Amino acid sequence: MNRTAGFLFVALSGACFGALGFFGRLAYDAGADVASLLFLRFGLAGGVLACVMAVRRQRLPGWKVSLGLVLLGGFYVGEAGSYFAALRHIPAGLAALLLYSFPALVALLQVFVFRERLGRVRWLAVALALGGTALTVDLAAGGVKPVGLLLGLLSALLYAVYVVISSRVAGAAGPLASSTLILCAAAVTLGIGVAVKGPAFPTTATGWGAVLALALVCTVAAVLLFFMGMVRIGPVNTSLVSTMEPLTAVVIGALFMGERLSARQMLGGLLILTAAVMLARAGAPPSSEAPSRDAQPAGPG
Repeated sequence: MNRTAGFLFVALSGACFGALGFFGRLAYDAGADVASLLFLRFGLAGGVLACVMAVRRQRLPGWKVSLGLVLLGGFYVGEAGSYFAALRHIPAGLAALLLYSFPALVALLQVFVFRERLGRVRWLAVALALGGTALTVDLAAGGVKPVGLLLGLLSALLYAVYVVISSRVAGAAGPLASSTLILCAAAVTLGIGVAVKGPAFPTTATGWGAVLALALVCTVAAVLLFFMGMVRIGPVNTSLVSTMEPLTAVVIGALFMGERLSARQMLGGLLILTAAVMLARAGAPPSSEAPSRDAQPAGPG
């Protein structure tokens, strides 16, 4: 029963993360811009997680680890900004599929930067992910702009680098403290930019509802459900179930946003998800150190 609950928690977490694109689009339609939207999302989510830490009487890590996490939060702004900017130019499902190529990029970083050796199964998974990514970059598909594809690919690359760095910085702090510090640092960084540029907050009740959903559902609930599930079923199983995230994004896009992916893009997405599963089952770094996009201390997008 405990394991069943764990699988359910992770599946719900993936579904929550998969709704990022939907709520982001609603906030954009209500007048929000990328910086203001992410500032509100990270600020609200970081505040709630800080309250959770206070209730649990969990202490912050030492100053060196805390400083590393704060700096990591500034880097996370670039990844999340790229992802949410991509949503303006490509379907939300496509953005999520492109982002999910990050496990293969993490494996490549481990090889070329840290000289780690990959077996044949892992190399095959990397090849499938890269081939799938090439298929999803279908300029002939409707609603796709080259700048959106570039931003989606950039978000995957930045998240891969973020995963590699955070796996070496955040371990001593624990997932909850890491998430809290990273999100709060990201909010402060974005807040400075918003103050200088001037805010562009939502102008409708629907827009503000979308902001609250991004913070509470797609961030706080998603992160907490993820960690609740991972302690029950382990990181590898968590990584496998987390493929619910891009699948949910595709389904929500089709049902509520009128988005459609071409047959070529669907095939590419299938190859990307297959590669992610293969890397997880092979025990590659993306599964053992960082089970999913939001398996990491702060979460996707």
